[in-house]
Amino acid sequence: MRNQHETSRLDALHQLKLLDTPASESFDRITRMASQIFGLPVAAVSLTDHDRQWFKSRVGVDHCTIPRAGAPCAEVAESTQALVIEDFLEDPDYAESPLGRAGTRFYAGAPLVTNEGYGLGALCVLGTEPRKASSAELAALADLAAMVMAQIELQHAFGRIDPISGMPTRNQFREDLMDLARDHAGKQYFAVVVDLAREDQISRITRAMGAVRVDQMVHEAAQALRAALGPGRNAYQVGTAQFGFISPSNVEWSDYIELLRTSFASMRASSSVRFVTNVNIGVRSFVAGSVSVDDVIRGATSAAQDAREAEGAIALYSPARDTAHRRQYGLLQDFGTALEAGNQLRLVYQPRIDLSTGACIGAEALLRWRHQVLGDVSPAEFIPIIEQTSLARPTTQWVLDTAMDQLAAWQRGGLAMTLSANISAANLGEADLSERITTGLAWRELPFSCLEIELTESAIMDQPDQALAMLRRFRDAGVCLAIDDFGTGHSSLAYLQRLPAQIVKIDQTFIRDLIRATGSDFVLVETMIGLAHRLGYRVVAEGVETAEAAVILEELGCEEAQGFWFARPMEADQFVMWLSDRREASLAFPYAA
Repeated sequence: MRNQHETSRLDALHQLKLLDTPASESFDRITRMASQIFGLPVAAVSLTDHDRQWFKSRVGVDHCTIPRAGAPCAEVAESTQALVIEDFLEDPDYAESPLGRAGTRFYAGAPLVTNEGYGLGALCVLGTEPRKASSAELAALADLAAMVMAQIELQHAFGRIDPISGMPTRNQFREDLMDLARDHAGKQYFAVVVDLAREDQISRITRAMGAVRVDQMVHEAAQALRAALGPGRNAYQVGTAQFGFISPSNVEWSDYIELLRTSFASMRASSSVRFVTNVNIGVRSFVAGSVSVDDVIRGATSAAQDAREAEGAIALYSPARDTAHRRQYGLLQDFGTALEAGNQLRLVYQPRIDLSTGACIGAEALLRWRHQVLGDVSPAEFIPIIEQTSLARPTTQWVLDTAMDQLAAWQRGGLAMTLSANISAANLGEADLSERITTGLAWRELPFSCLEIELTESAIMDQPDQALAMLRRFRDAGVCLAIDDFGTGHSSLAYLQRLPAQIVKIDQTFIRDLIRATGSDFVLVETMIGLAHRLGYRVVAEGVETAEAAVILEELGCEEAQGFWFARPMEADQFVMWLSDRREASLAFPYAA
């Protein structure tokens, strides 16, 4: 039991990161005061390490350390009680100690004790003549020792200890990883991040029960984690509800996974929020000194996010996934610059064809990005990233403004055209969106009917009330509305019939491989077209790539179509030339041949 206590005491001392640090005036001031109160030449703030007494502050002493054996400060640290030796020569325990042999005759020491009850060392005064210590002197020494501890806790806690969990913070985690790289370079380790809850889960708990409940959850998890790791291991709070720690990599990955699973099973089971949160664990293996500390932490955190979709909620860091995440973040940063640059973004236009006549009756405006370094970046890659950020609003506005400018230019050239443009779920929260669109159309002297707004079925169902209100404002303003990617969402018939839209666009996943009645896609498309017509919608099919699909769609009563069979998306001038050539040649319906 005594050995366990000593281990815990040393762990508490080492966590403070005081040993072998430079002198500090805040400590020296207290040491000088102790020397003056006793009128003695020697005073020190002495910390008891496993084999030495190290002086954080000292007066009248040239050396900064002495052996622990035979040092009275070690007794003070072990007992956490004040000690007075009136005459070393009369004390059987210390007469032959190193201090006694060096001429010390008097000692008084007050313990430095943590809130957990561990003795770190002593604030001591020493003299070369025997003497007694008055009660007033000992009371002053105790007060000064308390001031030393307050200073230790202040320095340690300032940006280093989380006030809720009581754990070292992310800053301390970084510093300890740097120490690991310096002192144990070349050794293999595991960095582990335990993600207690996602940001949206924390937000729901805060909204329902208040921030105090989140604090309780964090405190509870911190206690469970400390118990799982034991007293000899440090754990850190690296995020709102994220904890990290380091393990030596002396086991196989599969064995370590099982160890983690076993260790944290009880933590999951006992959590008071286990039904509304998910504990996920990310692990990054690394060689100390070969990877930057920030990459170690980031990699383990990234793995914890990947663990949300992994079996057992534990995942190993994947360089491939990490590269993908970093690319996404890089694209997000670069897209903001592209919006401001004015020369990287453009719209291309894909014709929409009336299936009964073969005439082009409009086009869809599609956003394209030519990155200065990466070249053309697929909209399937960058648009989903943008829609989750504050860039959604300016991006949509850029598309709308550019589309309306193009409509106005075509109108001035004698070309009357209808353009459709997409908005995202993120735009549904913009109360002024419909006003911005109608104002833009009016300012350019464009009829409101020339612009069609597309919103995906999934976006509508993510925020149905906001979507319905937004769509009604568009309808009231006279702007045409289309439900994009129809068939891929989860909308109910009851909700669909309430939507004030005029058009549904069947998603290309149902159209691309469309064949005769032998195919399952045929049945789905036939049903969707019939349903849309019964609800009063005009139907547009996306992704038409074969003549057979075009013929089938016309036979099923689909009014419009777009896809590579008719034309690929084109630059504005190419679209005008394509349209002119088509009209001049009076082309027959392209799939009738």
